[in-house]
Amino acid sequence: MTDRRLWSYKEIAAHIQVQPDTVRSYRKHGLLPDPDLVEGGKPFWFADTVRAWVARRPGHRGRRDRAD
Repeated sequence: MTDRRLWSYKEIAAHIQVQPDTVRSYRKHGLLPDPDLVEGGKPFWFADTVRAWVARRPGHRGRRDRAD
């Protein structure tokens, strides 16, 4: 099943257990995928986009992402 919920910096940060400013920094430095949607100048990503990115992140080492 596809998860098309849109996540902001806040939801991504909660998912990977960092501060939202850290996620903003990841985007600024090209470490975050391009947003799936930009609305009112604010970027959003599909939950599946974020989960796929988390699985590919260096240092992830096969850990499972936490359940939502």
